Amino acid sequence: MPHLDSRPPCGDRRVLVGLLGHGISASRTPRMHMAEGAAKGIDYDYRLIDLADCDPAPTMEAILAQVEAAGFGGLNVTFPYKQAIIPHLSELSENARNVGAVNTVVLRDGQRLGHNTDYWGFAESFRLGLPDAKRDAVLMIGAGGAGSAVSAALLGSGVGRIMINDTHADAAARLVQTLCKRFGKDCAVVVTDLDAAAQQVDGIVNASPVGMVKLPGLPLAEALITPRHWVADIVYFPLETALLSTARAKGCAVLSGGGMALFQAVRAFELFTGQPADAARMQATFDAFSSGALT
Repeated sequence: MPHLDSRPPCGDRRVLVGLLGHGISASRTPRMHMAEGAAKGIDYDYRLIDLADCDPAPTMEAILAQVEAAGFGGLNVTFPYKQAIIPHLSELSENARNVGAVNTVVLRDGQRLGHNTDYWGFAESFRLGLPDAKRDAVLMIGAGGAGSAVSAALLGSGVGRIMINDTHADAAARLVQTLCKRFGKDCAVVVTDLDAAAQQVDGIVNASPVGMVKLPGLPLAEALITPRHWVADIVYFPLETALLSTARAKGCAVLSGGGMALFQAVRAFELFTGQPADAARMQATFDAFSSGALT
C-alpha cells in the first residue's frame, strides 16, 4: 500500500488530493494543480498514488478507506481504474453515469462522489484544436474508461458515427451499446478490420494506452494513416507520440493529448476547491515541462 500521511489540514484553505493510477510517476497533473492552488493562496497538496509500486496491489476499497482516513478531499483516477472504482462510490454525477467511467472523486462528509471531467476535457480540446475537422465518421481505438468519455465527447461534438476497436471485443460491444442508447441507433459500431475502417473515416482517435512511455508503438499500422485523416491521441507522455509523429509526417492535422489533460484538470480543480481555475495559467505550467523549465 502506498504511504499516505495524515497531516492535519491548515484551516479551510488546505486541499489534499491525489492521483490514483498505475505507472504515473511522470504525470504533469500534480504540478498543474499545485501551481494553480498556490496562485490562489491555497495550501494545495497533490500526491501520486502509484499502484505500480505495490505488490500485491491493495483493493480499491482499501485504497479509498486509507485516503479518507488520511484526510484527502478527493482523487483523480487514471488508467486502469476509471471503471473499477465505480462500485465503491456513493453517487455518480450525470456525466459519470452517462459515460460509465470516473476520473474525479470528491470525498466529502463521508460520501464518495464520482465525476467525469475527461468528457469536457476532450470536447474542449477538440473544439479548440481541430475546429474544422470533418466529422462524418471516426475510428476510435480503445474502449476503456478514457474511450468511454472520448467517444461520448466526439458524438456530442457532432461526429456522425464512431467505429470502435479494442483488443477486448466485449468492452467495445458494451461501449457501442451504451452510446447507441444515449445518442441514437447506429451512431457507433464495433470494428475488427482496421484496414477497412480506416478507409471509411475522416479521423482516427487513439483512446488506448498504446504510445505511452511504458507502452510504446502505434495503435494501428502506419500504412492505414493517410493525409486525408485528422489524428488525435489522448496520451500526453510523451506529448509527441509515435502516432502523432507518423501522422504529422504524412501531412495530417493532429491533436495531442495535452489539451485533454489540461482541460480535465481545470474542471477537476474546480470540483476539488469550489473555485474556478485559470486555464491559461495551468496551460503555462503544463507547457513548462516541455520547455524544460520543470522536471
